[in-house]
Amino acid sequence: MYKVLCLIPLIFVLICCQRNPLNVDVSGIDLKLDIKRLDRDIFRLNADNLNTTIPELKRTYGSFFDAYNENVIAIGDPSDSLYATYLNTFLTDSVRMLTRVKIDSAFSDLTVLEKKLEDGFRHYKYYFPKKTIPRVFTIISGFNQSVVMTRNAIGISLDNYLGAKCPFYAMLALPEYKRENMRSDKIPTDVLYSWGISEFEFDESKNNLLSNMIYQGKMIYFLDAMFPDEPDYLKIGFQPEKLEWCIKNEPGMWTYLVEHKLLFDTERMNIVRFIGPAPFTSTFTKDSPGRTGVWLGWQIVKKYMKKNPGITLPALMAENDYQKILNESEYSPE
Repeated sequence: MYKVLCLIPLIFVLICCQRNPLNVDVSGIDLKLDIKRLDRDIFRLNADNLNTTIPELKRTYGSFFDAYNENVIAIGDPSDSLYATYLNTFLTDSVRMLTRVKIDSAFSDLTVLEKKLEDGFRHYKYYFPKKTIPRVFTIISGFNQSVVMTRNAIGISLDNYLGAKCPFYAMLALPEYKRENMRSDKIPTDVLYSWGISEFEFDESKNNLLSNMIYQGKMIYFLDAMFPDEPDYLKIGFQPEKLEWCIKNEPGMWTYLVEHKLLFDTERMNIVRFIGPAPFTSTFTKDSPGRTGVWLGWQIVKKYMKKNPGITLPALMAENDYQKILNESEYSPE
C-alpha cells in the first residue's frame, strides 16, 4: 500500500508533463458565430430587382459585398451600367448553376462548420482578447480564392470544398495534390490560417529559406493553438502517409539543408522548392510531400516553445527574429 501511495504523485506528474499546454479552457469565452450565406443570397439578384435587393445585401454584408463583386467574381461595382449584364452572365453560367446545386446539397446545413469555427475563434479570443473577430460569410467564387479576406470579414468559397472527387475539379484540370485538400473538413483550419496570415505578417526584410520556414512553422503552430484537438495532417494539409514520411525522414531533410547551405539562401526558386505547394519536394523522393520546409519549420517552432515554456502565443507571433527562434530551439533532429 505504501508503494502504491508513493507512485500516485509520480503518475500525476507524468500525466501533467504529457498534457498539451494548448488545451486551454475556452468555455467561458463569449462568442457566437453566425455565418451569412452570400452564396445563396447572390442568386436573389436579377435585372428587375437590383434597386431593392442590392441595398438589402449591402446592409447584410457591408463593404464585403462590393469587394466580392469587384475582386472575386469580377463583375464590377453594382452602380456600374453594365453590372446587370455581367451579373446575369455569372448567375446563368451552366457550370455555375450545377455548382450551386452541388453546394446546396453538400452544405445544406452549416451547424457543424459554425461550431468548429466558433471553437477556433474562441481560442483566438482567449489568446488575443483585444483583436477583432471577423464576420464570416459563405460565397460562390467561380473556383477562385478558397478564403477571401477583407479587413473585418472572411468569405469561404464553398465551391472549392466539394470533395477531392468533385467532377468540376477534374474538368478544371486541377492537380491531385490540390484536390486532396478541397474538402469540407479543411475549411476551419484554412479559415484560421488565412486570418492568422493577415494578422501576423511575414517580415519581408528577412527573406531567406530559414525565415520562410519558421514563419510558416509559426502559422501552423498558431493552428495548433486554435484547434488543439485537430489532427496534424489536417492542419498542414498532408495526407497521413506523407506526414509519416516527414517524421521518418526529418533528420535526413534537415541534414540536407544544412550541408548544402540552403538555410540562408535568398534565391526565390530555392525557397519555393521547399515552401510552395507541390505534389512532392523535388529535392527529395516522390514519396515526400510538397512544402517539406513548412513541416520542418513547424518542428523548430514546437521545439522552441517546448524549450521556452514561459513564451506566450502572442509573444511567439510577434517574434520576427527567425534566427533567434532556431538558436533557442536547439533543434537538432536525430
